Amino acid sequence: AGLGEFRIRDLNDEINKLLREKGHWEYRIKELGGPDYARIGPKMLDHEGKEVPGNRGYKYFGAAKDLPGVRELFEKEPLPPPRKTRAELMKDIDAEYYGYRDEDDGILEPLEQEHEKKVIAEAVEKWKMEREARLARGEEEEEEENIYAVHEEESDEEGAKEREGEDSQQKFIAHVPVPTQQEIEQALVRRKKMELLQKYASETLLAQSEEAKTLLGL
Repeated sequence: AGLGEFRIRDLNDEINKLLREKGHWEYRIKELGGPDYARIGPKMLDHEGKEVPGNRGYKYFGAAKDLPGVRELFEKEPLPPPRKTRAELMKDIDAEYYGYRDEDDGILEPLEQEHEKKVIAEAVEKWKMEREARLARGEEEEEEENIYAVHEEESDEEGAKEREGEDSQQKFIAHVPVPTQQEIEQALVRRKKMELLQKYASETLLAQSEEAKTLLGL
């Protein structure tokens, strides 16, 4: 390592040049029918017994492995965590995932109740302050309108006159005739008879039935 970066690189280049020449001789021996030393030959190991690292056929020996930019070539990047399948993801989804069990811990619900009381108290206090301010200015307090009251509608001839002293809630009055339950049943029976006559009676019988109804005034 004390030889310096440039000297180390020159020596490493010289070693790789000799290795390429050795590879050419091994290939020539194989052509002449000799053994394949590239396949059966011993692997090149460093002083630690590890295989000599290389990149695209170029090997690095000794201090050359620690040169700037060389170590990064052989540092393996950590593998990304394996992605879970849809089935594995669905295993972790339950009622708690959707927040249905948030109140089971006994902590969230009391906090919500306390916050609700605080908000209601603030709203009531604000309403009281606004009411007192209106009274201090001499403004009359407006009567709250009852949205559930049903007022009787007057005819066009009488006109829309305000009724004083009467209760604000009036009984609902229908302005169209409403048939009784008995009248509805009679109408259904007549309709059913007509459907049966149209289905089973002949045209002559129908004509006679209509004529009889006309004579009887039905």
